[in-house]
Amino acid sequence: MNMELDKPQRPFLSAQWRHLVMLSYDIDPAILRPMVPDGTELDDHEGRTFVSVVGFMFMDTRVMGVAWPGHRTFEELNLRFYVRRKGPDGQWRRAVVFIKEIVPRRAVAWIARAVYGENYIALPMSHTITQQDDQRRVSYGWSYRGEACRLGVTVTGESHDPEAGSVEEFISEHYWGYTRTRSGRTGEYRVEHPRWRIWKAATSELVCDAAALYGSAFADVLREPASAFLADGSEVKVYNRTVLPR
Repeated sequence: MNMELDKPQRPFLSAQWRHLVMLSYDIDPAILRPMVPDGTELDDHEGRTFVSVVGFMFMDTRVMGVAWPGHRTFEELNLRFYVRRKGPDGQWRRAVVFIKEIVPRRAVAWIARAVYGENYIALPMSHTITQQDDQRRVSYGWSYRGEACRLGVTVTGESHDPEAGSVEEFISEHYWGYTRTRSGRTGEYRVEHPRWRIWKAATSELVCDAAALYGSAFADVLREPASAFLADGSEVKVYNRTVLPR
């Protein structure tokens, strides 16, 4: 992780992100280019462009150090892709851009839209985590237009560090986010967390109407994942967004 001298001292949001189910799919970069914020460029891994569906738990959530009753623990599901931009020090800032994010709390969705310009919506959500011997199953469910949807993985054994240069390292090692503001400018924010340990999935599933939820361009993309794993997660700090100069 690049440590910058100008890092803000107090995060806007702090939380635990845990039990991260991460399914990633090859995608034609032409589908994503219209969504790339100005000043950034698509990032790839060995010439392959990915989009990921990620489900995880928000836990012990605090905004500006304050825990809101009833809004500390909840699920999130997001669809994201990967970009990069050179910072003032000449180093690449490897980042995510969110296409759509789902949470079960309307207040959380409103804050994310207002403060970060992210495309959040609120839907009924649930999760299930089961452990039997050395096998763990983590699943996230949500309801969209009356349809029951789910994302899940089954893993076994012990977690491990992602292999250097692997797809799993590429997917999990991002510490910046970029958005488009309402005026069309680019917002940038920093996400701080330690390196996550992972389990590669023995089985995985994504059950939803991808065309209805994300648009027709994703109907054939979100079928067979190129990578599926579970990350343990950690404490996370998200800093205030800044708007980049034109």
